Amino acid sequence: MPRPIQATIDISALGQNLAVVRQYATKARIMAVIKADAYGHGLFSAVSGLKAADGLALLELDAAIELRKAGYQQPILLLEGFFSSEELAEFQHYQLSAVIHHEEQVAMLTKSKHALDIFLKINTGMNRLGLVPDRFSKIVDHLIESRCTRSLTLMTHFASADIPTEKENVIRQFESFLSITQGYHFPRSVANSAAIIRYPETQSDWVRPGIMLYGSSPFSDKTASELQLKPVMTLASKIIAIHDLQSGDKVGYHGLFEADRPMRIGVVACGYADGYPRHAPTNTPVLINNQRSRLLGRVSMDMIAVDLTDINNAGLNSPVTLWGEGLPVDEVAHYANTNSYELLCAVAPRVERKIAP
Repeated sequence: MPRPIQATIDISALGQNLAVVRQYATKARIMAVIKADAYGHGLFSAVSGLKAADGLALLELDAAIELRKAGYQQPILLLEGFFSSEELAEFQHYQLSAVIHHEEQVAMLTKSKHALDIFLKINTGMNRLGLVPDRFSKIVDHLIESRCTRSLTLMTHFASADIPTEKENVIRQFESFLSITQGYHFPRSVANSAAIIRYPETQSDWVRPGIMLYGSSPFSDKTASELQLKPVMTLASKIIAIHDLQSGDKVGYHGLFEADRPMRIGVVACGYADGYPRHAPTNTPVLINNQRSRLLGRVSMDMIAVDLTDINNAGLNSPVTLWGEGLPVDEVAHYANTNSYELLCAVAPRVERKIAP
């Protein structure tokens, strides 16, 4: 028998979440973000559930080429663009779109004989990627004059659209983008998952949903279920050992948990080498036999301990849900002082993926 931990990927949930995006963004085209192996869900598994998306966005050139070879015809956008002039031939051959976010990329493209579909990224305050606003007009004019663009789309990225108290900064970024691009009648792409929902005025021509496609809420103040989003990944395992504790017995490395009464605990085949967060503390929720329970003590490389004391019929091989159906990944992330992005992306290759149609 294989080790029991498994990540089940619900393909139908991807389609349902994409439909939720369309309900919010009725007039925009959807560029589904599938970077980082589709947020840990598996590139081709995820894309099979996102066939109705108008475009796909990722970072890895080799993965984009694999998608083209597999027959996917939607626009495919490389979010960090190209890194050398040698890549331009492949971008053109496979009809891949590129984000241009610094002037060195502009120089690479204009000196070449290639013509690409370009998303020109402007820095409106996040100070991560993007062209300096003062240089925007000259760069656009240069790209047009050089005839190296098959099409041109203008874009930026919000720094804090997910935070309720940051509305002023979001609006400031959006107004800055509108001011910088005033007079240029090119398509625009601004809204990420959070902005699609909370700032519909920013949706423009293309929206770029990411985390919401995978059934996680982009907000700390709204749950995924409140947004009608369905979890795509369920990480589950089984109990592989059971111990009865007396008051004062300690559990795991450094004895971080100490029983204050007689207890029954289970050991689960799941640890930080599988992608479970090492710093998840005691009381992080788990489901055992579909009943809510908790993590005990320190997470080990390959195992965690859980509380079986009040769980009906718990025994060897009892199913344990670490997150997913019945237990939102957002809740686990909150206990572990991280976010759902990190948990989903961190699931290790050694964890078997099961695809549910």
